[in-house]
Amino acid sequence: MSLSALDWSIISLFLLLSFGIALYYRKQSQSGLAGFFLGGRSMPWYLAGLSMVATTFAADTPLAVTELVGQGGIAANWLWWNLLAGGLLTTIFFSRLWRRSGIITEVEFIQLRYSGKAASFLRGFKAIYLGLFINAMIIAWVNQAFMALLEVFFDIHDSRLYWITGGAMVFIFVYASISGLKGIAVTDAFQFILAMVGCIVLAVIVVNSDQIGGIQAMKTKLPEGTLNYFPDFYGTQGVKSFTISVLTFLTYVGVLWWASWYPGAEPGGGGYIAQRMMGTKSEKDSVFATLFFQIAHYCIRPWPWIIVALCAVILYPDLGADDQKLGYVMAMKEFLPSGLKGLLLVAFLGAYMSTISTQLNWGASYIVNDVYQPFIRPPETFNHEEDVTRNYLLMSRLATFLIMGIGLVVTTFITTITGVWEFIFQCGAGLGLVLILRWYWHRINVWSEITATIVPFLIYGAILMARNHHINQLGMIDPDQIAEATKGIWYFDFAWSVLLTVGLTTLSWLVVTFLTPPNDEETLRNFVERVRPTGWWQGRSTTVNDGLPFLILSWIFAIVMVYSVLFGTGDLILQEWQSALGYWLAAGVSMVGFRWSAGRGDLFQ
Repeated sequence: MSLSALDWSIISLFLLLSFGIALYYRKQSQSGLAGFFLGGRSMPWYLAGLSMVATTFAADTPLAVTELVGQGGIAANWLWWNLLAGGLLTTIFFSRLWRRSGIITEVEFIQLRYSGKAASFLRGFKAIYLGLFINAMIIAWVNQAFMALLEVFFDIHDSRLYWITGGAMVFIFVYASISGLKGIAVTDAFQFILAMVGCIVLAVIVVNSDQIGGIQAMKTKLPEGTLNYFPDFYGTQGVKSFTISVLTFLTYVGVLWWASWYPGAEPGGGGYIAQRMMGTKSEKDSVFATLFFQIAHYCIRPWPWIIVALCAVILYPDLGADDQKLGYVMAMKEFLPSGLKGLLLVAFLGAYMSTISTQLNWGASYIVNDVYQPFIRPPETFNHEEDVTRNYLLMSRLATFLIMGIGLVVTTFITTITGVWEFIFQCGAGLGLVLILRWYWHRINVWSEITATIVPFLIYGAILMARNHHINQLGMIDPDQIAEATKGIWYFDFAWSVLLTVGLTTLSWLVVTFLTPPNDEETLRNFVERVRPTGWWQGRSTTVNDGLPFLILSWIFAIVMVYSVLFGTGDLILQEWQSALGYWLAAGVSMVGFRWSAGRGDLFQ
């Protein structure tokens, strides 16, 4: 498909503006590692919050939501809606602590909290594991979604997809290595606003097209069950309802958000979310940034995608289960006029660029701050302070280039995004509770975290071996036949395998914790004096713990508030006025409760 001159002008202007922002913030990125990787710790809450939302809006996100809605209706979004409780846990309990810690990366926290050679090993290992291995897989699945967009929209195939994606990554590398985090965050905000405008325009055009006829007509044309907000536990609500077992749903809403590590939704905060929190100009900005992120991420951003996805169910009923995600791109091709095609392509390009630029900058921060600086070239090995800054900034840009190259290579090997998701969820199952408790309980030590990091890999490996052995015995190749033949076998069930992994991992690290000595007294005391956490520190903390119950209460109110806004917004769009009123009343009451309890817990101090 060809674009008009207007479309190309919009795309060119967008790229020029993105590069111009990078040049504008170039000077600030030269001030050292904190300047390059944390924006000089000067970001206001709205900039950090917008950057968080933009980073989680990748080229694959609207397509993934379209696929979920096409397969199971609106309720299928519980696959990611369940993570809200963990996100608000970060907002209320950890955002201030991350900002207060004064560190540059999440894994630097390990040597702030733990002591000894084991802590040094864990810091270096996690820096390489997260900064290179996991980061490369994330970049690869985002690239795969970007290539799917190019393939459907422009009918591009074969090696050209990789050449175009490689060119896009080189452009992103250039502006990310020039601007540092502050420029990336400003570009994120600009890209996110453009992306949301484009998605809203597409939703309005498609739902009001002659084929759909508006919201009310759309509702009458959808299969039964498509508009349900909650899963169907008994398979009776309709042909498009999200049908799962009660156990699976309880695993989603009751276990995953605190037990499993997942990029962007780490229990206790972490990754690029922690990077943004540590880059804010104050603790209060850190709280407001993450609170804004949770509301925008769950309540505002998804609905334009969901509306287009619902329309795609009607417009393209013959799409197979694996091709449901393409309904979004097909709607773009069919309904957008000249000019608006360029706008929405800019939206997708911006979403792709914001995610990739963050992954490159965040990954490089681990390689330089947590591998190169402490283990290869410490500051004391330089003769002059200027040489330290110059060398570390050079290595930061080289690390950014290295991650870009590894990400491109891994892209050629990734064939299934869902396989990557399952791998990350399963291999992080059970680690989350340690990441939470290390802020609150003195007895957590480095061996606790090492155990919780390693054991899930071993259990998941055993589960994969059992699955492969069973499949080989069946002698089947077709995935649908295998899925049917393995129904009811616990190690083929996601919920049971997660629960087993979480249970065994938790038992393992608890045993190891009590069999190994706690951290040395000096490390614990220094940590408590710097971070001032509440919790169980055996007299080392000078912080009064009276506010903790109010923070727990504010967390509960916040969960009710955000879910109420999510469903209330949906009902307003779908013109379900009575239930919308109920949800918004619940949102108002919970908001009052949240403000009162958060104030009593000194959350905004």
